[in-house]
Amino acid sequence: MKNVFSFSRNFWTAISMEFFERGSYYGVMSVLSVYLVLSRDEGGMGFSKESVGAIKSVITPLLYFLPILSGAIGDRFGYRKVLFFACFTMSLGYLFAGLSSTYVTVFGSLILMALGAGFFKPMIAGTISRVTDESNGSLGFGIYYWSINLGAFLFPLILVPALKSIAYHYIFYMAAVGTGLLIFLNYFLFREPAVNRVVKPIGQVFKEMLSVLGDLKFILMIVIYAGFWIMYFQVYDSVLWYLKERVDMSGFNNLINRVLSLFLDNPSWNFDAEHVTVMNAGAIILLQLVVSGIVRNFKPLPTMIFGIALGSLGMGMLAIAPSGWIFLASMFIFTLGEMTAHPKFISYVSLIAPDDKKALYQGYSFLYGVIGSGVGGILGAWLYVQYVDKMNMPQLLWLTFSMIGVLTIIGLLLYNHFLAPKNR
Repeated sequence: MKNVFSFSRNFWTAISMEFFERGSYYGVMSVLSVYLVLSRDEGGMGFSKESVGAIKSVITPLLYFLPILSGAIGDRFGYRKVLFFACFTMSLGYLFAGLSSTYVTVFGSLILMALGAGFFKPMIAGTISRVTDESNGSLGFGIYYWSINLGAFLFPLILVPALKSIAYHYIFYMAAVGTGLLIFLNYFLFREPAVNRVVKPIGQVFKEMLSVLGDLKFILMIVIYAGFWIMYFQVYDSVLWYLKERVDMSGFNNLINRVLSLFLDNPSWNFDAEHVTVMNAGAIILLQLVVSGIVRNFKPLPTMIFGIALGSLGMGMLAIAPSGWIFLASMFIFTLGEMTAHPKFISYVSLIAPDDKKALYQGYSFLYGVIGSGVGGILGAWLYVQYVDKMNMPQLLWLTFSMIGVLTIIGLLLYNHFLAPKNR
């Protein structure tokens, strides 16, 4: 507890800002793909799945690519100024998305939101790195990680069901308020980190980008690993469509309502799209430290391969039957795979990066998300329409994505044998 009290006000301000931003983001993302394809009569926008895939294949890569540039911009112009821009832009994007009624305006509003979010994240992570030290840095970033998942757990669990029962666009208004609140936190509580920063010209940022892209072994590893994230991003798109259209959750709903009936009269709880995000975040909150503790002494690359194997198994299990119990088990196993693979990926990047470029390589390691979401959004929507809507064979969809995971494993095994440093 002593270390908890060692953190400054700026640390807790940054943590609070991260909580509200991630809660707003995951609150929207937990239902966005469903809302956009629901008919107008059902309260949605009535867009085609392919057109939604196009939206997701633009906005999500922006979220992963922009931090590469925005970190340098924050160093040059100051964190508070960039945070004001980021929070104002996000809030405006969410507000416009809630007010929009056409494909073009929804797309443009979500790009505005992604632009703000892409500038926000590096400012908060950078602040935490600058207000912590060796004595409390590990705990500080642990709290930071928990704040992300706590927001992703609570907002979809509590706020999203209540708001969508009124109308889906109220979820966007909630996110606009949640991120708009950050403008006031930034103005009244946040203080510019008092450190001497090395200001990089934007030209140098692009020069460094070319130097990293020239490390072909590193880029190949990122491209291979992105295969797992093509699977991962289905959790926010095709998995949600499948849940809404095909999966029978009545058995699980009945069980939960029987438990709730001990405390409430005539409960009518239903598992819905937003609860997939709740499951993912809740499992990470409860089990990440346990999983990380189990694998902490294992080599990173083999551990990544094992985690991706779990993820592939979880995705493939969806092909068994449209059963609610199978759906829940598959999502849990997939999340275990994510918890196993991804922290070890971050560790592995740190191990293989040149000593004088570790932070630089960590920044560009996020290209896995650019590739995974860019491909996953369009591919998932197209395959869903072909295999599920047209052929009525959803099992082919999940086996295809599971095989992408298997190909990722094969790629990493070959990389480990022929290209990876032998002592890693």
